[in-house]
Amino acid sequence: MPTAKKKTEKKTAKKVVKKTTAKAKAPAKISAKKKKVSHARKLKVDIIKEYQSHGKDTGSAEVQVAILTERINQLTGHLKAHSKDNHSRRGLIMMVGKRRKLLSYIQQKNKEEYQKILEKLAIRK
Repeated sequence: MPTAKKKTEKKTAKKVVKKTTAKAKAPAKISAKKKKVSHARKLKVDIIKEYQSHGKDTGSAEVQVAILTERINQLTGHLKAHSKDNHSRRGLIMMVGKRRKLLSYIQQKNKEEYQKILEKLAIRK
């Protein structure tokens, strides 16, 4: 009858073999994959580049308003085709509210910038 020590040695030997083989295969898989950038991500990056105030500006109120406006326009088109999609309608209403709050913040901060954004994005206010 084998002792408890021999059983644990066999188990640890199996674990070591599994770990070493898994580590050897992982880098080959990662290096073979290429990052795919979605159409929505490319669109978002283009919007950020257009509305940023400096090189590293990705989250200013102006940029957020521009991104929200694009998403609102896309969702409006979706709801024209799918009029009974109430879950998406709720999301649209929430986005419009968020954009409205951001626009009121911009209006308080800088009225000239506020007017520029409204004209550029063709938002009625």
